[in-house]
Amino acid sequence: MNWLGLIAAATAFLSIWVGHVAVRKIEASSRTIWVPTVAAIFLGVSLEYFSLSVDNLLLKTAFGIIGITLLWDALEFTRQQNRVKHGHAPANPNNPRHARILKEHPSATTI
Repeated sequence: MNWLGLIAAATAFLSIWVGHVAVRKIEASSRTIWVPTVAAIFLGVSLEYFSLSVDNLLLKTAFGIIGITLLWDALEFTRQQNRVKHGHAPANPNNPRHARILKEHPSATTI
């Protein structure tokens, strides 16, 4: 039996799901946007390197999918911040960065 398809599907589903939730929560609570972005890039590149380095096909697959998802999440931090600025996502008034966005962008909202 070949487990590769099941591992790839489960890894893709879970990493995208967790990444989506994490981007929203981390962006809403982070005082700076560049720290989580750099962390996601570092982790994503590291996992892509591990994907190329290991011999186990199942691990290669899982590392590659999680790595590329983290690299995409690095881009999503900026896109989520832009959604907050345009009022497409709620701002966190307790976050100083979001408080500044609420003052500077009339379309930003907490709802």
